Amino acid sequence: MKIYKSLIFSFILLFFFSCKEEKPTPEVAKKVEIREWKPEDTRSLTGLTVKRGLKEKTELATPGYVMFQPTESTITHLINLDGEVIHTWEGELAVVNQYLKENGNLVRLEVDTDFPTFAAGGQAGRIREYDWDGNILWDFEWADEDELIHHDIELLPNGNILAISYEAKSQKDVLEAGRDPKHVTKAGLWPDKIIEIKPSGSTGGEIVWEWHMWDHLIQDIDSTKNNYGVLAENPRKINFNVHGDIYPPMTEEQVQQGIKMGMMTGNATVDNQHSDFTHTNAIAYNAELDQIAISVPAYNEIMIIDHGTTIEEARGSTGGRWGHGGDLLYRWGNPANYGRGSKADRKLFFEHDIKWIPKGYPGEGHLMVFNNDIEHPDNKVPSMWAVLMTSKSPEVVTPVGVLGNHSAVFEFIPPTNSDGDYILAENEAFGPEGPHWSYTAPDKYSFYSAFVSGAHRMKNGNTLITSGARGRIMEVTPNGQIVWEYWNPYNENYRMPDGTVASPIGPFKYMLFRATHFTEDFPAFAGKDLTPLAEQPEPFVFEMPPPPVTQDSVH
Repeated sequence: MKIYKSLIFSFILLFFFSCKEEKPTPEVAKKVEIREWKPEDTRSLTGLTVKRGLKEKTELATPGYVMFQPTESTITHLINLDGEVIHTWEGELAVVNQYLKENGNLVRLEVDTDFPTFAAGGQAGRIREYDWDGNILWDFEWADEDELIHHDIELLPNGNILAISYEAKSQKDVLEAGRDPKHVTKAGLWPDKIIEIKPSGSTGGEIVWEWHMWDHLIQDIDSTKNNYGVLAENPRKINFNVHGDIYPPMTEEQVQQGIKMGMMTGNATVDNQHSDFTHTNAIAYNAELDQIAISVPAYNEIMIIDHGTTIEEARGSTGGRWGHGGDLLYRWGNPANYGRGSKADRKLFFEHDIKWIPKGYPGEGHLMVFNNDIEHPDNKVPSMWAVLMTSKSPEVVTPVGVLGNHSAVFEFIPPTNSDGDYILAENEAFGPEGPHWSYTAPDKYSFYSAFVSGAHRMKNGNTLITSGARGRIMEVTPNGQIVWEYWNPYNENYRMPDGTVASPIGPFKYMLFRATHFTEDFPAFAGKDLTPLAEQPEPFVFEMPPPPVTQDSVH
């Protein structure tokens, strides 16, 4: 049976550049300006052959502990700076992300085992709170045919929880809303909404506030449809027709091959392959401003909205603390989306993990984001994500396109006036022109994660960074010196009841969504036994799978 060649090419290409420790040709090395290839090279896209565990610990490393969650696992790990596991929380469901509360409880976003509609990385559907000993205190489900929480949550000071949720819209609905018909799947689209959950009892939760992308769309391609308008005159609206290049649709055979290889979740179908058109992957809250920031990587932007609205005001364009209702207060990363810039003005590339730097920390009030897939100027592929998740023709996929991209962490300062309003001059884009501070590797490519990942500022001014695709965690100083480094060695190979992956992982066997550093005096640790576990978790050792048997190899 003939396999769709472009899908297989993409997977083979990924494994080749992830696992081979060979020196690139002089022509390629010169073109992408990479350094000499060395043994155990940290530029491998997956890091499958890299020695795992603690790699670097200097006297400048900040005392404390690091929490992280292997992607194919139900276990949350807490380690000391020697790389020793000192505590774990074990559950029955795969974990997407987690937050440790000051009282020692852990709130985890987990993957529900039963939701029929949605298929994308970061799908979840369950929020559970555990005590220090792993007992479930609260178990909240938000997963059905129409809605699914995914990717990230945020704990609010009042005890409520913000969550990102898909809401399914039919093909008919999205066409009437002005979506370009060439970019509408049979399954419709899944715009995001933000819900605020007030926990109650052991399983209950009341939705006390919500905001919908669907209420704030604009489109400029069809005056007979809803949401029609001029983009540049409506910079606070979300362009419904932001989308990537048009690729040939996947065949059923190609989809099933992707599921089998762990590149797609079991709910993936021919009809929903592009339904997740925004892929919102992070949420953060600023209590002082009463604002919410989200990362929307398919738009290559971060967006900020007003939480100080009623539910009714959040549907419109007036009211709330900042006067714009539920329209965007601020956005940054890709001004072409709202008609006030071009491709050359783009700053973000499939970014992850937006955060405000907390009060009292160096850079307080600034925003920090992991800029995943910054394109090399000679790149012939839009991004590594395009190589993984599309059926683009092999003729345009080159070593330069894969090897040339890199990642960076950006700290940037949104311009505001004396009243705290974000500055937006007439006919201009939201600022700033560039980051206030950034981190990337001296050779650029050795710090590259095309997806997942995150970063957060530490109180001493250092930054903890998760290069997620390879499971690499590191602490860097303001001048870019790595003072602590650890590579995740764990993978429990969790599978859904039907045997498929809970989240697309493919060959990225050590992948992490993000990690968090805690100081030694964090209140959750008071009175706790933090000595290393007598029996450390069993590390996962990657073994290269045998080459597939083909008709040619048989003969």
